[in-house]
Amino acid sequence: MHGPASSGWLLVALCAAAGVYCLLRMRSSVEEQRRSAGGEALMGFGMAVMAVPAAVFTPPSWAWQAHAAVFGAAGLHALWTARTGPRHLHHLVGAAAMVYMAVTMAASPGHGRGHGPGHDGSGTPLLTGTLLLYFVAYVLVTGVRLVPAAAAAGGAPGTGWGDRPELARACRLSMGIAMVAMLPAV
Repeated sequence: MHGPASSGWLLVALCAAAGVYCLLRMRSSVEEQRRSAGGEALMGFGMAVMAVPAAVFTPPSWAWQAHAAVFGAAGLHALWTARTGPRHLHHLVGAAAMVYMAVTMAASPGHGRGHGPGHDGSGTPLLTGTLLLYFVAYVLVTGVRLVPAAAAAGGAPGTGWGDRPELARACRLSMGIAMVAMLPAV
């Protein structure tokens, strides 16, 4: 990602922390929490890798291809699990956005971060704009849903870290915000 290194490192920290929390959620006693936590952890760590400032580390071209393959497989898994409920479609859109960013980064000059296919300097490419609008709407809706949950943030006695729905929403919100920050940079 190009831009100031400090914002890149903040994104790395935010996404990595979200990934670690999602790994903790995989130990939850609530089956739905465990089911979605693995994919969200993968998304958090993948976004952390993408957010590393280009001045610090420019990965080889095959790394972006591997990134696209991993998130392509995650997208297929999300498509498969979407049969059971539409809530999994968000994971599909997230995986598609990660594939798009990886392909864009692989196609950019020098295989670094920057403007890739469909970006002729005349503005934001249509797919980037569409994904950006989706994630802005997602962040706004998730933020509104989080507000009432904050009033009951105490949770039931004996509730573990992985069983707190407001923390899971906050984790998803932070990854949505990170996606909004990363998409214009591709």
